[in-house]
Amino acid sequence: MPISRRWLLLAALPAACSSPNPTLYTLAAQPGAVVAGAPRVVEVRGVAIARYLERSQIVRSSEDYRLDVIGNDWWGEPLDAMLTRVLVQNLTQRLPGSTVFGENGAVSATPDATLGVNVQRLDQGHDGAVVLSGQISVTGGRREGTQTLRLTAMPPAAGTPGLVAAMSVVVGQLADAAAALLAGRAA
Repeated sequence: MPISRRWLLLAALPAACSSPNPTLYTLAAQPGAVVAGAPRVVEVRGVAIARYLERSQIVRSSEDYRLDVIGNDWWGEPLDAMLTRVLVQNLTQRLPGSTVFGENGAVSATPDATLGVNVQRLDQGHDGAVVLSGQISVTGGRREGTQTLRLTAMPPAAGTPGLVAAMSVVVGQLADAAAALLAGRAA
């Protein structure tokens, strides 16, 4: 075989063996009810997530002692950073009388209250519903408290887009509970 043909075959080989680029997804902020009476300045600590969620690929389920990971559907940014960003957006909408910022952003101020969030699960259950379970806590001022949450939402469509939409809904529900706790109300 002539050398030029050999190089042509070798050059085409990586393209034939490469996998397609992953499809990237992001959570979206969800509208919620406006809550009055929250502190004027609220800092959201970086959301802590279960280690099994710390991956680029989207975890579909953690049922039956195994992880079902969607191989070529990835998060567009680390999930913990995305959850923090979207939670700040959701709380900004729900608490119009407050300034809400993330602890790792460029903006900082002395907060009147600090919100902490642990997410222990964020995936689909046997029944198809997305489950977010974890805890929230508020420290500072008169509004200190903690709450354990188990939030669910059914995907509005099949496939990864529906799964991510339902995950966005449960993060919106998380923001509703956090806004109520910040305002000193039961969720």
